[in-house]
Formats: sequence, structure tokens, C-alpha cells
Amino acid sequence: MTTISGKTTLIAHIGFPTESFKAPMIYNPWFEARDIDAVVVPMGVKPEDYEAFFPLLFRMSNIRGALVTMPHKVTTMSLVDELTPAAKIAGACNAVRKEADGRLVGDQFDGAGFVRGVQRKGCRLEGARALVSGSGGVGSAIAASLAAAGVAQLALFDTRADSAEALAGRLKAHYPALAVRTGSKDPEGFELVVNATPLGMNKDDPLPFDIDRIAPSTFVGEVVMKSEFTPLLRAAREKGCAVQVGTDMLFEMIPAYLEFFGFGTATPDELRAVARIAY
Repeated sequence: MTTISGKTTLIAHIGFPTESFKAPMIYNPWFEARDIDAVVVPMGVKPEDYEAFFPLLFRMSNIRGALVTMPHKVTTMSLVDELTPAAKIAGACNAVRKEADGRLVGDQFDGAGFVRGVQRKGCRLEGARALVSGSGGVGSAIAASLAAAGVAQLALFDTRADSAEALAGRLKAHYPALAVRTGSKDPEGFELVVNATPLGMNKDDPLPFDIDRIAPSTFVGEVVMKSEFTPLLRAAREKGCAVQVGTDMLFEMIPAYLEFFGFGTATPDELRAVARIAY
């Protein structure tokens, strides 16, 4: 285990609750293996405390940045000084870097991580039809990255219809040729379906899609990391679908994070070799 000293650079991992956090078990072994004097520290912050806590966190002299997870990704947008285009399109921010002059830059890597993983598994996105259920921080990021990867049609669903409509508007503004529709989570006819909701976190959750209407040729992706193979992914595998587990998104986006924070880079396979993930 890395020895934390007065010289150690801190990266906060902020969210609530923290029990399902996996990132510290990937980053910290990597830092240790590479002899990098940095540590990712989980910080549980309730939504009602977040806006007051966030600026105080960055007044620490030894903090480099933060990984931001549920439920704070959207709120963070208004708390930083500068946003990258990826964060603006996604409407959510999951990475914050403190610059030398104290300015805070917000970026977004959820979507890039998800899409890189899907493409590495052989799923062709150019010209494809994709369905994303969940238009919150992670769903918006995935939708933005799918649009950037060249999907032809994108269906968005959220139990809060206005959330899906707002995301559709942001996508159309940046990708006018993209066919976007909202209001249905029927998975029939899609090459890719994505669960970007919390369904699957609790053992009595319903499945996010009607599994009977998912074709064996459909690629099924998941963002929930509570267990490796969620009920959705188990059901999809039984049908013969190719799948992507939630933690694959993490392993694929961490190289981008490392570059963002100035810690070099890594391949997903190198990160897996040292990770100590437990479920």
C-alpha cells in the first residue's frame, strides 16, 4: 500500500453513497506500481452539502483535482470556471482539474470510456441505431459520445420526460444530421441498447428493458457497477447478446483521466493487471 505523506497529491472522489466506488481500487494500485506520489480518496458528500463543500475542497493546497460521480455531475457544471465541449454537450461534469492559477476546469469522460469499450469489443457504431435509457449525467455523456462516434439514430428515454427532451435539444444543436427521438424504451430494432439508469443497484429492481424484445444480435451495455454482471447483463447473455459490464467504462476512461490530471497514461489492460476491484 502506498505511504501517504505530506508531499502526496490528493485527488478527491466525490459522490454519495461511496460504498460502490471502484475507482480508488484501480487508480491507487496504478499509482503505487508506477511510483507516483498521489492518492484517490473517496469522499461521501450528500447533495444538500455539496455546493458549500466543493469550493472549500479546492482551497486545499495539495489537491490536484476531483473525480465526480452520482449524484453531483450536473451540479458541478455551475461550480467550475471553465467547461470543455464534451461536458457542455453532456450537461454533466465528472472530472475537475485545479490549474496553477487556481481556476477549475471541468471535463467529461463517461461517454468516451463507454464508447471506447464498446468499439474495442467490435461493436460498429457508425450508422448504427442506439437506445440510451437514462438522461442524467452518465446517460447524457454516453449519448454525446455515441453521436460523436457517428450513430445514425439515437433514441433517448427517461422517466422524467423533460430530461430526455433537454438532452435531445443539446444533441440536435451540435449534431443536426442525427435522428433523435424520445419517449420510448422499447429495445426492438436497435444495434446497441444502454442502461444508464440506477436500475440494477438493488436486488428487487425491475429490468430496465423488456428482455424479450432485445434481439440476440443487439449489443447491451451497462453502467451499474454494484455487481459485475447485473440482472440485465445476465439475461442478455442468455439470449446470446454481446455485453459490456459497468466497470469496463471505468477502465477505458481512466487513461483519459490520467492525461487530464497530468499523470501520463495507461492502457486498460495495464490498469486491469494491478487493479484490486472487489464486488
